[in-house]
Amino acid sequence: MKIDRIETFLVPPRWLFCRVETDEGVVGWGEPVVEGRAEIVRAAVDVLAEYLVGQDPLRIQDHWQVLTKGGFYRGGPVLSSAVAGLDQALWDIAGKTYGAPVHALLGGPVRDRVRVYAWVGGDEPAQLTEQIAAQVEAGFTAVKMNAAGATSPITTPAETAAVVARVSAARDALGPGRDVAVDFHGRFTAASARRVLTELAPLHPLFVEEPVLPEQGHLLPGLVTASSVPLATGERLYSRGDFLPVLAAGIAVAQPDLSHAGGISEVHRIASLAETYGAQLAPHCPLGPIALAASLQVAFATPNFLIQEQSRGIHYNKDADLLSYLVDPEPFRFVDGHARRKDAPGLGITVDETAVRAADRAGHSWRNPVWRHADGSFAEW
Repeated sequence: MKIDRIETFLVPPRWLFCRVETDEGVVGWGEPVVEGRAEIVRAAVDVLAEYLVGQDPLRIQDHWQVLTKGGFYRGGPVLSSAVAGLDQALWDIAGKTYGAPVHALLGGPVRDRVRVYAWVGGDEPAQLTEQIAAQVEAGFTAVKMNAAGATSPITTPAETAAVVARVSAARDALGPGRDVAVDFHGRFTAASARRVLTELAPLHPLFVEEPVLPEQGHLLPGLVTASSVPLATGERLYSRGDFLPVLAAGIAVAQPDLSHAGGISEVHRIASLAETYGAQLAPHCPLGPIALAASLQVAFATPNFLIQEQSRGIHYNKDADLLSYLVDPEPFRFVDGHARRKDAPGLGITVDETAVRAADRAGHSWRNPVWRHADGSFAEW
């Protein structure tokens, strides 16, 4: 069996899909994307396809080595995301070829269901209590929310109080038996993070995500020791090498993204690395159905898995949603806040190719906003 053709599809709301077809008619799907830079990743996939076409798709690990290292220059979000989507598609082909779900090829399942969480609120959450009540009614046992919008370099008393008030409202709505995770989104300096984490500790967040920017990982040891709040990071880290120092710093939760951090192959290895540090895996995934399907396959086979992000109803999904490009939504039917394990081969989903091709004709040009502080200077989004 040989890889015969590789196609990419720019589909709303902000996703990029790839389709890998073999000469025997087996097709695998992947989701290689950097949000806001999908067109650039598309070009990277086209370049990598020059190597893959004509190759045996089942030599996944060998292809991963060549795609990540064979160009001499390596790493970074664009290359790692292009490889990630192709890697997902190759695992999908392997599962379909062997008649097994990817989690079986990774060593077999360690759980029967995967806990997932829902997003509530945007950067300036409104009607937070009502939003949480709706997710609880839908069966979710955990939600995640942004802590704040644009934040001063040193948080003011009003800014700190506003963060605490939001999380306190969430805790009141959830009660003691459910969880809230809080995303700092790299908007806080280390000094501000220390201040806010201290105030949040009595509210027992499941974790605080990206307390500082990813390039400031050297500051994490001080934050880990300053607060009892579990810290998480990883959506903007792309390899085991990137994760090693933050795991050594003592983060509690590693959050690699299956569409950014080298795909199924690398995230499975990152999970094993995290396990040696006693850290849990909570893959980042505010993306599309293929990325989520890949994430769930890893989750079913990962002992130190904690919880899975998913994008149903997220504020980004205005022109399409998680189920828009699937023939059957059943794989993403969440019961009591969990996705149940299925045994369909490959990634376990059936992509609606007609819908994907139609959406690609319209395409998208999604860009994240650029924020500024009151004085006109750049603010982290």
